[in-house]
Amino acid sequence: MTATTALLVIDVQNDFCEGGALAVTGGSEVIAPINKMMESSEIIVLSQDWHPEDHQSFATNHQNRSPYELVDMPYGPQVLWPAHCVIGTSGADFHPDLKTGLAQMVVRKGFRREIDSYSAFFENDKTTPTGLDGYLKSRGVTTVTLAGLALDFCVYYSAMDAQALGYKVVVETDACRAIDLDGSLDAALSAMRNAGIHIK
Repeated sequence: MTATTALLVIDVQNDFCEGGALAVTGGSEVIAPINKMMESSEIIVLSQDWHPEDHQSFATNHQNRSPYELVDMPYGPQVLWPAHCVIGTSGADFHPDLKTGLAQMVVRKGFRREIDSYSAFFENDKTTPTGLDGYLKSRGVTTVTLAGLALDFCVYYSAMDAQALGYKVVVETDACRAIDLDGSLDAALSAMRNAGIHIK
């Protein structure tokens, strides 16, 4: 990859891999292709879900609510998730096989208890930035390639935000796996293609 292209590795954490609190089927299968991509990339950013245990996106923090139910938050509809990627737990750690030493930056997201954050660029209110855009622009990045977990949530939202911010966006589906909640995978792929994102 050229120096104007950044590889964004989304949420390859223990809780999203097999045995984790919010395991994505085949989650660890993304690691080998991502490691290979990192070895040939000059600019690499990892995103990391990073939630306090009282996070409002956790079903356990809502009375009489179950995981995967939808609730209304001040910023719009929110899926309630099993508690995952809690700060300071092994579930929040990157998968041990991921070559994290190759990355120059880690963007932590979802650390504000009252708002979730799927995208590596913005919290779910669509306005609170993570700082990633400023970092990439300061390094002259014009194209971003995305890989990681999960394709239909955090990868999808990150890709759509990157496109809206003016980057050329490529999603490497071989290095992604999806949750596919009620057809969310097909919906995400269609939305990305319609936005002009290159799906590989």
